[in-house]
Amino acid sequence: MTEFVDVVIVGAGISGISAAWHLQQRCPDKNYVILEARDDMGGTWDLFKYPGIRSDSDMFTLGFRFKPWTSAKSIADGPSILAYLKEAASENGIDKHMRFGHNVVSANWSDTDNQWLLTVETGGAQKTIACGFLLACSGYYNYDEGYSPEFPGAEDFSGTVIHPQHWPQDLDYAGKKIVVIGSGATAVTLIPALVKSGAGHVTMLQRTPTYIGSLPDIDPVAEKANRYLPQNVAHFINRWRAIIFSTAQYQLSQRFPKYMRKTLLTMAKRRLPEGFDVEKHFGPDYKPWDQRLCLAPNGDLFKAIRHGNADVVTDTIERFTQTGIQLTSGEHLDADIIVTATGLNIRFFGGAQVLRNGEPMDLTDSVAYKGMMLSNLPNMVFTFGYTNASWTLKADLTSEFVCRLLNYMDSHGYDRVVPEEPGNDIERRPFVDLTSGYVLRALDELPKSGSQTPWRLKQNYFVDLRLIRRGKVNDSTLHFAKHQAAVPASA
Repeated sequence: MTEFVDVVIVGAGISGISAAWHLQQRCPDKNYVILEARDDMGGTWDLFKYPGIRSDSDMFTLGFRFKPWTSAKSIADGPSILAYLKEAASENGIDKHMRFGHNVVSANWSDTDNQWLLTVETGGAQKTIACGFLLACSGYYNYDEGYSPEFPGAEDFSGTVIHPQHWPQDLDYAGKKIVVIGSGATAVTLIPALVKSGAGHVTMLQRTPTYIGSLPDIDPVAEKANRYLPQNVAHFINRWRAIIFSTAQYQLSQRFPKYMRKTLLTMAKRRLPEGFDVEKHFGPDYKPWDQRLCLAPNGDLFKAIRHGNADVVTDTIERFTQTGIQLTSGEHLDADIIVTATGLNIRFFGGAQVLRNGEPMDLTDSVAYKGMMLSNLPNMVFTFGYTNASWTLKADLTSEFVCRLLNYMDSHGYDRVVPEEPGNDIERRPFVDLTSGYVLRALDELPKSGSQTPWRLKQNYFVDLRLIRRGKVNDSTLHFAKHQAAVPASA
């Protein structure tokens, strides 16, 4: 018989753990399971194993609202973050609800039965799990394959080519010449770590530069707060300081882009060798936060360049050669190892096919309600974090909203909720407003956002506090219904 669960959460990373905790606290009568395709929890922090893997936002907000991050180290390494997530899951009994090696390949909403039917692959076989409500917490990129463009002559290179998403743990790079292709968060993280752990010389090869800011990895104010204040008070202060800081620097970038650009380039210039061409290598032709702004804790990337262990080349690739990379400028970069830190591939809902009454749904025609539900898709919420702040801030708000929604439905006897399709007066816009390559490559595969609230994504935590945490559940956009469908008995 088909197993029925009140709520299925897909994904056992930050979003899934947040959803589970809120369900337990606010909807204790709901039973739930977490389906995770991988063999362990942690999502991103279990997947990536490359040297130096760390957060690119502060841990006071990347950590959960309900579980204090007690260290003053605001920029944490991957293993520490994974340990924190496992502790949060274990402390709250969430890990007991996780089923690993369960890959959701399709999700079919049945109007007749008023439930989701999930086809799940596990142990080489398929089974079906039904649920009344579906939470998609599987992130936004393809865990199986990162983005790696075709490079002419790649077959001629005699060394090793690696994508950071599939970093071999036995790789010996001591004393080796390494070229890292890319200038995003992964490259900015990886290069100082390679230098520190014994690489001979590392070159960051970028087609275009990226804005890179520098902050201390240990927050001195948090250090004092943790030492002298009760844990819950220190957590409140550290978290809200971080929220206000990240919001302020984003708003400053939007309103005074020339000032922010000058500040970032001055910050880099002070840490780089005298005479370094900062404008060429760290001065993009776009405004700050048109693409994600990268972080170099303690200026580690700039220090590696200043000390001569790393350098930056801004050029384009003509082809790979037997001994390295030939650039279009005529320069040749010798390399023993080439790392293609060229980005990720966006994949919505973990790659699962979404259907309604057996008919595949074209999600690119859907419009996102409050950045978490899709028009014409009943009883489903997805988590998509902020692009300009911590992912967890939005994940926690989304989880809160789900619980408010479920409790409202129960108290009024509803068993279906769906955002109505917005009218023609709502202009369709891209779901994500960044111009980063990984976003632009996937725009045609993503849902849309709208020009007005509640369809408009503002990427602002303070706006969302009002819209999501304090806003009415039963607004005019959501359509609630009573169907009283029969629920199958549990297997």
